Amino acid sequence: MHRANGRKTDALRPLKFQRRYTRQAPGSVLVRMGRTTVLCTCCVEPGVPPFLLGSGKGWLSAEYGMLPGSTNTRKQRDRGGKIDGRTVEIQRLIGRSLRAIVDLEKLGEHTLWLDCDVLEADGGTRTASINGAFVALLDALAANRAILGPVQGLIKSNVAAISVGLLDDIELLDLDYSEDKDAEVDLNLVMTGAGEFIEVQGTGEEATFSRSQLDRLLKLGKTGIDAITRAQRHTLGTNWPLD
Repeated sequence: MHRANGRKTDALRPLKFQRRYTRQAPGSVLVRMGRTTVLCTCCVEPGVPPFLLGSGKGWLSAEYGMLPGSTNTRKQRDRGGKIDGRTVEIQRLIGRSLRAIVDLEKLGEHTLWLDCDVLEADGGTRTASINGAFVALLDALAANRAILGPVQGLIKSNVAAISVGLLDDIELLDLDYSEDKDAEVDLNLVMTGAGEFIEVQGTGEEATFSRSQLDRLLKLGKTGIDAITRAQRHTLGTNWPLD
């Protein structure tokens, strides 16, 4: 199968993390997966939602949005508290994915805010957001270690995400938009570096898929997760907390 830039079926798009992209947030990362570009920031605030008051436990929440110029036709901004269903779904996914690897009991009554803003969309915006958010989170925790304690005590594992799919009955890793819109099967995979699943979102688009195809897609996705984990580790350097 011919893919953009001669990419093989099991190859990631070019992946890059640019840390400290802005100065205000303690964690700020520009992540690029191919043309998909997302700014991920992490801020730490004292206090927790009402349901956690007095518990001694912290919280992590995520917001996601696409800028008007991120797609080939202008995307209208969410206004007046009206957020479209896709946005709600994705920001909940990001929140679940990052909460799974943070020890909220040790965080104390602090809230971690992760904001993921898509600057350019070419498929895989939710997976790119999760990958960049993890790097931003680690930098924010390191910047606040005097308040929160050592990062090593707060992080249980790393997290990474990737898309896989079936197009013309061929398994593909890290789909761009041109592939994603025509795929018969689309699957988003979120995993820890230890190989444990956090979330699997799989859908047949006017098609079905077999157990053997699912197994191959999961195996292909794991190779992508491993490659992203290596890139995160290289990017974070001495801020990597899991050695």
